[in-house]
Amino acid sequence: MPDEYPKDADGDALRRVAASGSDMSGPMVIDFSIDVPDEVTGQRIAVLVEPLGFDPSIYHDPDRSSWSLTCSKSMLATYEGVVAAQIQLSQVAQPLGGVCAGWGSFGNSTMSDV
Repeated sequence: MPDEYPKDADGDALRRVAASGSDMSGPMVIDFSIDVPDEVTGQRIAVLVEPLGFDPSIYHDPDRSSWSLTCSKSMLATYEGVVAAQIQLSQVAQPLGGVCAGWGSFGNSTMSDV
């Protein structure tokens, strides 16, 4: 299945998740990141994405003086799924000044790093 992913950033990320030992046929938590201009905007977007099945968390990086919103969701890590989620989050965030900045996952592997 990893060879079937497109040759782009999302396909590359899915190949890395699969290579880490994750079961790509089972759900895993995927964290989608949205860069936001300030805390208030992050809170406004969080209220809008929660009913869509995302678990939002707002983060402030004082060193960079930046804000971000992580929108976590348990789902199958399919190419179509992660692309659709990013489009959905972008449609919510962009009118408020947010920018979908990608995604990541620790996968669902039961293997532990030694």
